[in-house]
This record gives sequence, C-alpha cells and structure tokens, in this order.
Amino acid sequence: MNIIVVGCGRVGSQLATMLSVEGHNVVVIDKDEAAFRRLGTTFNGVTLRGLGFDEEVLEEAGVREADAFAAVTNLDNTNLMAAEVARKIFGVRHVVARLYNPVRERTYQQLDLDYVCGTTLVAESLVEKIKAGHGHHLSTVDDIEVIEFKAGRAVEGKRVSEVEIERHFRIFTVSRSRASYVPEPGMVLHAGDIIFAAVKDETFPKIERYMEE
Repeated sequence: MNIIVVGCGRVGSQLATMLSVEGHNVVVIDKDEAAFRRLGTTFNGVTLRGLGFDEEVLEEAGVREADAFAAVTNLDNTNLMAAEVARKIFGVRHVVARLYNPVRERTYQQLDLDYVCGTTLVAESLVEKIKAGHGHHLSTVDDIEVIEFKAGRAVEGKRVSEVEIERHFRIFTVSRSRASYVPEPGMVLHAGDIIFAAVKDETFPKIERYMEE
C-alpha cells in the first residue's frame, strides 16, 4: 500500500518504520527535518519536510495515490486538519488521526474521524493493572499518568536514579514501614515499597517490570 504518515515523533517514526519493514511504500511528513533522525535504520521510505495539512506538500507526497493516511503529531489541531484535508479534499479512503487529548474526543467523533487515543489506551491498561492488584491510576495530566504501585523484586537494591527515566518517569514519594519520603536520587529501593510516580504514556510499558506481580 501507499501510506502517508504525518508526524515523525516517537509514534510516527515507529509507525512509519514498521509499515516500511512490512513492505509498504511510506512517505513521512514533518515540519522539523531533524525529526527524521528518529526513523529506524530499516526504514526505506521517503521523508518530506512540511506541514501535513498543506495541500502542495501533500501533492508532493503523492496523496492522490495514497491508500491510507495517518496523522500522528502531538498536536490535535494539526492532526484534525491534516486528516480532514486528506479525506475531504483528496478523497483518501482510509484516514486515521491520533487523538492526543481525550477532552477533544467529542470533536473527533462529531467529524466522524477514525482515531486512536494513546492516553485512553494507556488508561485502560492501567485500569487492568488496578484490577489485577498491580497498581493504581491516580490522575492524568495530558500524556502524563500519576500512578501508585507496590514495588516488585526488580527494584530491590536499585537507587532511585537507576530506576527513573529522565523526562519520562519520575518517583516523587516512597512509602515504607509506615513512613513516607520524598526520595533523593541515591535512595535505595526495596521490594514492597509503595511508590508514587509520574510516567509518560509511552513509557508505561517500560516500568511495568518494577511492579509487584
């Protein structure tokens, strides 16, 4: 298939690489040329600098021959506009948009857009963990989840700084033996600790191993 992917962030670059590996003809559009560095070494498609809702850019990307179109930037307005241009102006049959903020879901539904909301998917995953006793979802701020979980054996003896992931996973409270601490980077964690943390949606799968089974 001929597929256009708008947005070469973490989601877009992974999607484009996966589609390319499967043998599809992929064109990736991003306004920042440096973003194309995220593409995997196995990506053998085409990159194009520009705005995903610019008709001239889309023409250059071959939108008239496109079988599918995915708008997956981290800006809902951009995704919405790009998807609408591809669908209504160029008649691409299969158009999918990424919904970044669940608050905008009603707008996408009213426009009858096919969409995927990563925040909702992660929230659903967290709900499953809650039911399984692995953790508790406390709050959501854009694409950041605030969670509580009981530490498993994977954290035993590790320092907070070894477990945290810069800008993606941050521990802000550790409860242990009826006492709670705002941890220093060098604090040693133990299985059974109750950990309160903030985690980016896309990083949640990486920290599941720290949760008690």
